[in-house]
Amino acid sequence: MSEQLDHTSHQSRGAKFPLSIFIHDLKSPFNIGGIFRLADALGVESLLLSGETPKPPNRKVAKTARSTEKFVNALAVEDPVKSILSLKDDGYTIIALELCDNSEPLDTLVLPNNAKICLILGEESFGVNQELLDLADMICHIPMQGQNSSMNVVSACAIATYSLINKISK
Repeated sequence: MSEQLDHTSHQSRGAKFPLSIFIHDLKSPFNIGGIFRLADALGVESLLLSGETPKPPNRKVAKTARSTEKFVNALAVEDPVKSILSLKDDGYTIIALELCDNSEPLDTLVLPNNAKICLILGEESFGVNQELLDLADMICHIPMQGQNSSMNVVSACAIATYSLINKISK
């Protein structure tokens, strides 16, 4: 018989993966809080917050983040293009999560050995802006099975982050 564990049973592994999440113009503080929580849970290296993205300290971000905004490495980015170009110079593969005419299904992405990844997320209604899409080395999408062509950005980020971590940690 299984015994359900409570939160006090959790032991942090402290593992960090070479994966950063770049968030541009995602305006919902609750979604940002959810991504902080996800980043902490999955061992994301850092969050890069640009444009109109709410940045801590923010009461609404903190409410959803459940204190993870205190532990996740997050940086405010003034110039998103300059930041992406700097990540490329540092050897990061830039992957935009967006449905495009040339995007690949997430599960078919082939990454370079020892890849360092930066996953770009955009505004929930309008997606990743064209300027950032043009800088991406790869554009991927999550194949959708239902009538809707999209899902909540936190859910999509969770799927993409988990998939990418599994690809780079093998």
